Amino acid sequence: MKTLLNILKYGLLLSISGALMWYAMRGLKWDAIGHAIRTANYAWLVLTLGLSVLGYFSRAYRWRMQLEASQTPAPFWAVYHAMMVGNLANIVLPRMGEVIRCSVLRRTSGVPVQVAIGTVVTERVIDVLVLLGLLSSVLLLDFNTFWGFVTQNVLGGKYDALARNRTPLLVAAVIAVVLLVVAGVALFRNLERLRQNAFFNKGVVFVKGLLAGVFSVLKLEKKGLFLLHTLFTWTVYYLMDYLAFYCFPETYGLDMKAGLAVLTFGAFGMAAPVAGGIGPFHVMVQGILLVYGVSKEAGIAYALVVHGAQTLLVVVMGAISFVAVAAADKGTVAAEAEALAHEPLTSE
Repeated sequence: MKTLLNILKYGLLLSISGALMWYAMRGLKWDAIGHAIRTANYAWLVLTLGLSVLGYFSRAYRWRMQLEASQTPAPFWAVYHAMMVGNLANIVLPRMGEVIRCSVLRRTSGVPVQVAIGTVVTERVIDVLVLLGLLSSVLLLDFNTFWGFVTQNVLGGKYDALARNRTPLLVAAVIAVVLLVVAGVALFRNLERLRQNAFFNKGVVFVKGLLAGVFSVLKLEKKGLFLLHTLFTWTVYYLMDYLAFYCFPETYGLDMKAGLAVLTFGAFGMAAPVAGGIGPFHVMVQGILLVYGVSKEAGIAYALVVHGAQTLLVVVMGAISFVAVAAADKGTVAAEAEALAHEPLTSE
């Protein structure tokens, strides 16, 4: 039964990826997409891949710092290989890569799985906070661009009607406030009953775990170095997206604010629980580039090339790490077998 549910779950996620890819590419001129991909300047893409490798090393070092703060140190290369095997697994099994990399680290370095998972939760909380900060920055720095696109292409003439008659907006705001107040009062009055609900308690435990994960960073001895690696990793992500603009004529002239927008919304697409972010990433990036005046064909070509190159890099680096882990695991088993062979036989 569990196997059937897993098959249905991954089948559904695969269907979502396929549907989103169809949505992003429907009605487009395939010859224009092919031309953009064939004539791209891939020298810039090679540069982004080199930066990406540095970003993976930095992220692995940051994870190692978290493990040391949790009193479960591990060698850098063991941490790095576990992380890359997890990234490789995420391409096939959405979100399972986080569990797999913790399991690999247990086998290679003896780090308890629950401790490793706790550090991963902390890592993800930090990433979410960074993403929220980036989203706020994008909206503040380029609010007029986004608002102009929404009013012209999404709302159309409806915006003018709403601007002249604000009564519907005021009524909607009042209703929203009333509903929030009612929900707050109901939650307060039924708090004791909710505490007896298993689902509610799981939610409370989850939130407490997230908060504990955030504050666990305070135990780091070198907080400045940890922050530096975090900034370096996200700077690398930003440069990967921005420098890739130079691969295509239509994106060549985009400014650094556009790069920040692509990074932010592309990261939300990659965070979607589908294999390798396929589908959500492409829709998000194509939509953001459309805001900045890039055609849908050029936008999807950019998304396909950038995502494809990064996926190929993860496959290559993850495969190398998988072989390294397998070799290390085999060496450990061989050493244990040799030690047992030299132990004297005892009898009761």
